[in-house]
Amino acid sequence: MRALVVYCHPRPESFTAAVRDVVLDRLGQAGAEVRLTDLYARGFDPVLSAAEHAGYLDSPANRAPVARDCDDLAWADTLIFVYPTWWYGLPAVLKGWLDRVMLPDVAFLMPKGPGETIRPGLTHITRLGVFTTCGASRLLTFLVGAPGKRTLMRGVGFLCAPRCRKVFAAHYLMDSSTPESRARHLDRVARRMDRLIGPLPARQEQPA
Repeated sequence: MRALVVYCHPRPESFTAAVRDVVLDRLGQAGAEVRLTDLYARGFDPVLSAAEHAGYLDSPANRAPVARDCDDLAWADTLIFVYPTWWYGLPAVLKGWLDRVMLPDVAFLMPKGPGETIRPGLTHITRLGVFTTCGASRLLTFLVGAPGKRTLMRGVGFLCAPRCRKVFAAHYLMDSSTPESRARHLDRVARRMDRLIGPLPARQEQPA
């Protein structure tokens, strides 16, 4: 198991860091190989520049500005995001990571002809985990549409293997959370990770 953990939070003492630590601990106990990319600690630039946009379709040259991240994606069979939900969506740094790294011929394949859509390019990713915190309630997040969750679980999830195992966990009402609610959430994260790490279903061979 090769896990790429994409972590996004500006403060090292945050509760999101505690969630990250549970994720890493569970991966370590499972004997997984792990690559952690801490976007804030790296000073990752989320801005898709004019030059990158102009060369967006020029594969494989389009990978050069974010070669490390593209290599990490190609190496991994498990992709995990740990981040806070801000304004119902992804922090700008994480959204920028998607903009710059989820490139044609890296994360997806461009349409073959007019009227067609993109095709999955992350079919080697068989596990997808998303762990976040939300200041809003579960109900309010649902009413707004949970764009951050949808982007990762559905948008990125569409690009992964057809039977990709997916788990999601969010601590809602973080602004009024308690030590007890946070402890319960860390337990929930551990259980979700155990589910994510568990053995994948056996592939069924297609008849000749």
